Amino acid sequence: MTSNTETGGVTGTPDKDYNLIWYVEACLSNALRLESYIQDAERNKDNQVADLFRKAQADSRKGAELGKELLRARLNGG
Repeated sequence: MTSNTETGGVTGTPDKDYNLIWYVEACLSNALRLESYIQDAERNKDNQVADLFRKAQADSRKGAELGKELLRARLNGG
């Protein structure tokens, strides 16, 4: 479902900023969750799965950093 109007009036934060904040939080949350999965795989001596989760964790961290850079620029008027 899409809307032609921004709902920032409800949250007090324009959608574009809120969406970036949500994205960064989701990436960071995923990186934390993957740490548990990595440890589980290591305990089971499953290096393939641990490596997969490490790569996914690195991608989540990268996404968070890119999102933070973009959010910082937009909040600073850039």
